[in-house]
Amino acid sequence: MNDLKVLMPHAKSDSKLERKEGLYAINEICEMKNCNMTMFLEMRKKLDLFMWLSMVPNGPSARFLVQNVHTMDELRLTGNHLKFSRPLLTFNKAFDEQPHLALIKEMLKQMFATPNMHPKSKPFFDHVLGFTYLDGRIWFRNYQITDEAEGGLVEVGPRFCLWLIKIFSGSFSGNVIFENPNYKSPNQYRTELKMAASQRYKAKAEKTAKKAAIEIVPKEDELDEIFHTITKDEIKQAG
Repeated sequence: MNDLKVLMPHAKSDSKLERKEGLYAINEICEMKNCNMTMFLEMRKKLDLFMWLSMVPNGPSARFLVQNVHTMDELRLTGNHLKFSRPLLTFNKAFDEQPHLALIKEMLKQMFATPNMHPKSKPFFDHVLGFTYLDGRIWFRNYQITDEAEGGLVEVGPRFCLWLIKIFSGSFSGNVIFENPNYKSPNQYRTELKMAASQRYKAKAEKTAKKAAIEIVPKEDELDEIFHTITKDEIKQAG
């Protein structure tokens, strides 16, 4: 969260939101702070992170699952750019091929693009924010511009990817105008992992039981005939 605040000098942060207030209270907070775009990070079960992007007050809004989060301190990459400088935003061609991605592109532009001549920003560009749609997810990267002539880039961080869940017509409410059919909730994913692990354990137990049930037939020892005692019946049969 602190890394995102560094990348957006025009942002205005607020304290934690109580669950009993509901998400619609965020619209009132944005109105008091004179904001027309908001990002809300929601943590569930201390495991799953969700992100809301909403255009206040009339919408639309989108909800994402945040995955593969790596902070600047964690990555320790060689790239470095000035704090609060303005970014260049780049999007791959996939954002122009589908209507819902075009809408997400516009929302990301309004969220991450620093307004020109903003009092808290530096008046030049020295880093690039890249958004790439691949494998059904939006991948975020931040690069320092090292060579303007040849387009040299060095990654700075942070890294994360967004998995779109739903798009609503209003701000944190309204009708669902898009729902990702490929989305799988973290709870469902963890349940499937547990079921797969139980199936592997069950198969291993069955294999062990079958192996134990096989009767091991002892091999005949060649030395047994040397110490064989000849009986009377064998003498009569031989005679």
